[in-house]
Amino acid sequence: MEENESIWTKTYFIILIATICCMLWGSAFPCIKLGYEFFNISSDATAAQILFAGIRFVISGVMVIIAGTFLNRKFLFPNSLKSFLYCLLLCLFQTVGQYIFFYIGLAHTSGSNGAIVEATNTFFTILWACYIFKTEKISFWKIAGCFVGFAGVCLIELHGTNLSEFKFNLLGDGFVLISCLFASFVPSLLKQFSKIETPFVLSGYQFLFGGLIMILAALLFGGKISTPAETAQAYSLLFYLAFISACAYTLWSLLMKVNDVSKVAVFGFINPVFGFLLSAIVLGEASTAFSWTGIFSLLLVSLGIVLVYFKKKKFLFFP
Repeated sequence: MEENESIWTKTYFIILIATICCMLWGSAFPCIKLGYEFFNISSDATAAQILFAGIRFVISGVMVIIAGTFLNRKFLFPNSLKSFLYCLLLCLFQTVGQYIFFYIGLAHTSGSNGAIVEATNTFFTILWACYIFKTEKISFWKIAGCFVGFAGVCLIELHGTNLSEFKFNLLGDGFVLISCLFASFVPSLLKQFSKIETPFVLSGYQFLFGGLIMILAALLFGGKISTPAETAQAYSLLFYLAFISACAYTLWSLLMKVNDVSKVAVFGFINPVFGFLLSAIVLGEASTAFSWTGIFSLLLVSLGIVLVYFKKKKFLFFP
C-alpha cells in the first residue's frame, strides 16, 4: 500500500491522472447532447432526461463494482452500516443532486456554455473547504481567483458583442450552476469517507444507488425513452458515458484519498477546456465557442482557478 500511495502522490502522476479524468469529463458535455438526439429526448422532456441519466449511472456503478471485485478478488460491498450510509449520502450530492440539475440544464444551454459554468465547481469547493469543513484557509489569492473565474462565467452569458446585453438562462445555465453547488461538497466528503471505505466501494455504490433513485423518480413522473433509430451508435454512446463516470470518478477518488483536496482540484481548469473545445468540434458550436467572448471567458475561468491556488513563495507544487 505504501508503494501505491507514493506513486499516487507524485506530481507527474497527479498531472497525468487528473488530465485523463478531465478529458473524459469534458467529453461528456457533447456526448450527453448527442445522446438526447439519438434517443429522441427533447429539451422539455425532463423526466426522460433524468431516466437517461439514471440508466447511465446504474451501468457506471455496475462497471466499478465489477472492476473492483476483479482487482480485489472478492465481491465489493459496503463493510458496515456507516459505509452504506456514506455511499447513500455521496449519491445524494454527487449523482442525484448534481446530475438531475446538470442533465436538465445541459438540455437548455449549449455544450460550450455548460462547460464554462461547470468550472464554478472548483470555486464552491474552495469556499466549503474554508468555511464549512475548515480544511483550507482563505487567502487573497483565493478570493481574487473566485472573482476572476466568476467574471468568466458571466462573460459567456453575453449574447453578441454588445456588453450591455446580459442574459442568464435560469433553466439552462442556472441549473448547471446549481449542479455545481451539489458537486462542490463531494471532494471534502470523499476525503473524510475514504478513511474507512475504499474509493471503489464509494464510487460504485453511490452511482448504483443514485442511478436507481433517478430511474424511479423519472418513471414516477412518466419518463420514457424511445428506441433509437441508430441502435449501435446510441447504445455505444450510452456505455461510453457510463465508462466516463466509472473510470474518471474512481481515479479522481483515488487521487483525493491520498492527496490534499486543493492539490488535486487545481487541475479542474482542464475540464472546461476539454468540454469547451470538444463541444465546439462535435456539436458544431464553433461560432459560440470561438467567439471573442467564448475564448476570453475560458481564459478568465482558467486564470481564476490557477489564482485560487497561488502561493506567494510557492506556486502549486514547485518551489
